[in-house]
Amino acid sequence: MSVSSSAGAGEYHSKDFEWETLKQEIENDPSLQYHLLPYNSSPEAAQEAEKDSDAWKRFHSRHYSGKFFKERRYLLKEFPELVSCGGSSKLLEVGCGNGSTALPILRGNENIIVYACDCSSEILERAKEFVDAADIGSVKDRFCPFYCDFCTAGFPEWLACNSCLESFQQKQHDCFSDTEEKNKPHLKKLLRQDDCCIGGVDFITLIFTLSAVPLQRMPTAIRECYSVLKPGGLLLFRDYGLYDMTMLRFKPEQRVEFREYMRSDGTRSYFFTIDSVRNLFVNAGFIEVELEYCCVKSVNRGKGKSMRRVWVHGKFRKPL
Repeated sequence: MSVSSSAGAGEYHSKDFEWETLKQEIENDPSLQYHLLPYNSSPEAAQEAEKDSDAWKRFHSRHYSGKFFKERRYLLKEFPELVSCGGSSKLLEVGCGNGSTALPILRGNENIIVYACDCSSEILERAKEFVDAADIGSVKDRFCPFYCDFCTAGFPEWLACNSCLESFQQKQHDCFSDTEEKNKPHLKKLLRQDDCCIGGVDFITLIFTLSAVPLQRMPTAIRECYSVLKPGGLLLFRDYGLYDMTMLRFKPEQRVEFREYMRSDGTRSYFFTIDSVRNLFVNAGFIEVELEYCCVKSVNRGKGKSMRRVWVHGKFRKPL
C-alpha cells in the first residue's frame, strides 16, 4: 500500500516535489539514458497496435475485482465541477474499468448521470455489479455502462447524433437504431420517446485512459471526445506524466515508441509532458483551462521505499 508521505487522513497533496528537479536528476543518470533516445517506429509496431484492445480485454479478465481498482475518491477534490454542476448534468466516462471512477462521482453528486464505456464487455458487467452493490440513491437510473472502443470505432450516435452535432438544442429524427441491441433496455429509460439522442454530454473524464491508446490513434480519439461534448462542456484529464516511477521501471526492450512502452501482457502505456497534452487537445479544438504536473511522493509501507509519482492534470473546455 502506498500513501503520500506528507498526507494525513483525508488530505490530498499534488506538489510534494518539483517536476523540473526530477527531470534533471533522471536526465543526468547514465543508467536511464535509454528512455531519452529517439525511437524509429517499425511496420511491425503499427500492426501490434491493432491488438491493443484485445490485450486490455485480457487484462480486465484477470483484474476485475474492487481490490485491484481502488475507488478514486480524490477526483472530487481534483475536479470539484463534478460536485457543483447543475441537476441532470451528463458525464461520459471513457475507459471506465470496473467503476472505480464512476462510483465516487455518483456518491458525490446525487443528480449527475454517468455514461461509462469500455472496450471490455466483461469489465462493464463488473462495473455494474460494483456500482449496484454500493448504497447510492437512484443509482440504477444514473449509471449507464455501454461497450465502446472509442479510438477505433468512435462513439455511438445515441450520445450525439449527426443532427445534434450541428445543433445540440434541436430535436431531429430518431437515430436510436444505431445503438447496440444489448444497450437498448437501459438506455430507453434515459431517452424520452421523441428524443433522437441524449444531446451530447456536459463533462467527459479521461482518467488514465489516453495513455493506453496507441500514440498514433490519440488525435482521433480526442476528436471523438470533442464531437460529443456540448459547447462549453469540460473534458477532465488525468494520466501518467513523464518520469513517473512506473516509466523508469520499463526495460529498453519494452519501448514501442518514444515515451511509449508495452507491458509483458501486451497493454501499452504512454507518459505525457504538459506540452504533449496541450498540443493534443488544443489541436483538436479545445481551450486549455488548467494544465499542470501532479508530483506525489508516496511510501511503500511493506518495503519502506519512497516512490515519486508523476501525473498530468488537465481541464479543457469546448468553445461556445
